[in-house]
Amino acid sequence: MNTIIKIAKRITLLVGFILLFPTIQAQSNADYYTVSGLIKDKQSQKKIGYVTVSAAGTNVGTIANEDGEFTLKLNDTLNVKEIELSCLGYYNTKIPISKNNSPNQVFYMNSKAINLKEIDVLSWKNARELIEIAVGKIAENYSVTPNLLTGFYRETAQKGKKYINISEAVIHIYKSSYKSDAESDRVQVLKGRKLVSPKKSDTLSVKLLGGPNLSAYVDIVKNPYMLLDKEILPYYEYKLGDAASINDRMQYVVHFSPQALTAAPLYRGTYYIDQQTLAFTRAEFQIDMRDKDKVTSLILMRKPKGLRFSPESVEYVVGYKYMDGKSYLHYIHNEIKFKCDWKIKLFATNYAVVSETVVTDNRKENVSRIPFKESFSVRKSLSDEAMGYFDGDFWGAYNIIEPTESLESAVNKLKKDSNK
Repeated sequence: MNTIIKIAKRITLLVGFILLFPTIQAQSNADYYTVSGLIKDKQSQKKIGYVTVSAAGTNVGTIANEDGEFTLKLNDTLNVKEIELSCLGYYNTKIPISKNNSPNQVFYMNSKAINLKEIDVLSWKNARELIEIAVGKIAENYSVTPNLLTGFYRETAQKGKKYINISEAVIHIYKSSYKSDAESDRVQVLKGRKLVSPKKSDTLSVKLLGGPNLSAYVDIVKNPYMLLDKEILPYYEYKLGDAASINDRMQYVVHFSPQALTAAPLYRGTYYIDQQTLAFTRAEFQIDMRDKDKVTSLILMRKPKGLRFSPESVEYVVGYKYMDGKSYLHYIHNEIKFKCDWKIKLFATNYAVVSETVVTDNRKENVSRIPFKESFSVRKSLSDEAMGYFDGDFWGAYNIIEPTESLESAVNKLKKDSNK
């Protein structure tokens, strides 16, 4: 169990409290055009958040923000004729596009009703057995050759409802074969920028150490020590849930929760497993908060003297995308909520740190490992390393996650405050 604790400390994002007082590579200047819009449920007219948006026939894509808005930048040379929308619980939707598409169109998706009679769940009465078989098929279902992923990473810190720190980066992610562990994976920051609140009242800030490395250490399939190692499986109880559809592929749904007490906090959550391939398609999980002292020792690295810290929740979403017979890492979301107060004050302040990574491109040929000296250290904070201010044209042809309305307002406010 000591080994599990040691690895868990590397996987879980460390939160360090301090007082506030990369290698940059240029994107090719090749011509590109932009497709943007808002995605809604056709029946209810409600906005659909976190929809995967892909250029059909390519590895290029992005993900819609919480408000259902997206922008996809496409190189002319790709000759893309359609974009494809996919989301948990909806039918895949293909939409013809051209360079002359009107900006900010509304795109509709139809929800997918699941007929349970068509799903063979009786053969998987033992949910634990299903997990074990899926783990055994990892080498078959995921890439056994190195891949170089391009991704967009964003992390934000909020004090109450106010944003006090926003950092973003375009990154390269070197993924070695899924037959090896995550120790071989490396992340390189290509471009970065940040905004920090200049107000003295916001000087208690949060730094996520190694944030862009989420793509290496929270990839539960590549790094099974987090949840899927054979020594860890017995610590959990597994139950089959109702079937679900992701990317027009039916999924087994397995809920899991701790069934033992351990020195390190465990997790509870849900796996989505492709019914045809038995590949892990998605995982939603959070740290078990029953012993907050254990959680604190795991996620808190440093804090000022006299500051009291209370963790409220630590949550993750990890998603994989099925392409050409294999599943590839596509999306990671992490959210940490906590309270802080000084011993001399009566009331605590709520904080939230959110980070997310979306893979926007995937190179499978002529892939070289990122040199160690160019990789982003797990001991560094992006808010310290990122350079520049939020600029709508800064990213050029790189694909990013559109900021939500609240985040866009926060960016404008922080820019104004910084110029005072």
